[in-house]
Order: sequence, then structure tokens, then C-alpha cells
Amino acid sequence: MTVSFEVVEDPARAAAAMMLSAALGGGEIVLAGGSTPKAAYGQFVTAIREVGFDASQTRFWLGDERCVPRGDKLSNFEMIEQSLLKPMADIAEPVCERIKGELGPEQAADDYERRLREAGPPRFDLVLLGIGPDGHTASLFPDQKSVLERSRLVVGVPEAGLEPFVPRVTLTVPTLAGAREVVFLVSGSSKADAIAAAFGPGSEPNPHVPSSMLAPEAERITVLMDSDAAARIDVESGRAR
Repeated sequence: MTVSFEVVEDPARAAAAMMLSAALGGGEIVLAGGSTPKAAYGQFVTAIREVGFDASQTRFWLGDERCVPRGDKLSNFEMIEQSLLKPMADIAEPVCERIKGELGPEQAADDYERRLREAGPPRFDLVLLGIGPDGHTASLFPDQKSVLERSRLVVGVPEAGLEPFVPRVTLTVPTLAGAREVVFLVSGSSKADAIAAAFGPGSEPNPHVPSSMLAPEAERITVLMDSDAAARIDVESGRAR
């Protein structure tokens, strides 16, 4: 496993370039919710227009979803549809496998797991993730049993560990870590301590810091962050400050 740190002025732009690289190979890409990923999706659409690329052979998956009705403003898919799928609809029709959060955490998890297994399950080319100030990623929250799940690809999360407090569905640690590349997309000083706790020197897999659980299982992890998020990391040495 290799963890690399990249401090960039615009993490969203850097992530969009990585998405384009994966898409050019007809890749399988896992998408994240959040404002920085949303910006990356907009820049990805701009990039494929500039190069004239038809992304119809790319398949997108969701890393997690909230159990809300389809179209709800809290839905990750709703954000992805508005920022990625609809803006590129006139030039490409990629497949995006939606988590049916309206079914509730357990039934939605079973449905998504079935579809993943029917698909191979695929080895994802790129997984985009965020990290919370508490170290959570996707909907894997500190000290919840879902962080330790190893037999399932997907699990329901009846109680969220952070606002908004609605049930969730999430890919599990082994499912996320099995990708060819895992990218944490991070902006802001509120994430600096979490980055250091998950990936700094002396960090070990710890269910209290769910992001850290991917490190020993992933082939490659890249932490794309702005200077504020990197405040606790010496990027050249990988050591915490």
C-alpha cells in the first residue's frame, strides 16, 4: 500500500483530471457526495467536452447514499444527477448505478449488493472519497460495526454519526479499498486533524478513524488536498507537524 499526498490549489480540478483518465479507459468510477466532489464533476463535464470524449462506456457507482426519497436535496444521487449526468446528457449516456435509498437502509443495501455482484463485482478503477472532521468516509462512521464488516460489499447504516441524521447505505471498507486507486478529496482546515490521524506517521487502522481502515488494504491511496487541509502534514516526509 502506498499513500501519497498532493497539495494543490484546486483539488476539484485535480480530481476531474483523474476522473477523465479513468473514463478514457471505459472505467468503473465510484462517486462521493459533498461540495468539493460536486465541483469536480462540473469540471469533468467541461473536460470531456473540450476533448470531445464520449463517456458512454464509463460506469459510475455511488460510494454511499442517504435514505431519502429520490430527488430529495439530501440525496447524493440528486447532486450527481444535477452536476454530472444531466449536464453531459447531450454528449454521453454513461451508466450510473443508483443506491435506492428510499427503500430504507437494509433493503437498499441488499439491492445494491445484488447489483454489484451481478456486475462481477467490478474492480473499480477510481474511488473518490471525502473525509469528515471525525475521520469518517463514505457513510462509515467512527466505532460503528459497519467499519469492521468484511463479508458484505454494502451495508445499511441505521444511525448516521454526523448530520444530517438520516439512515444511510454505504460500500464497505474492503469494497472501497479493492479499487486500483482510492482518492481522498479534501478541502479546508477542519479536515487537517483527520488527515493526520488517518494517514500521518504512527497512524494505524483504527475503527475510531474509519478512513484509516482503508490504508492497509488499498493498493494505492492519494490524498488530494488544499493547503488548509494539509496544515498538519509535512507532504515531503508524510509526517505530521
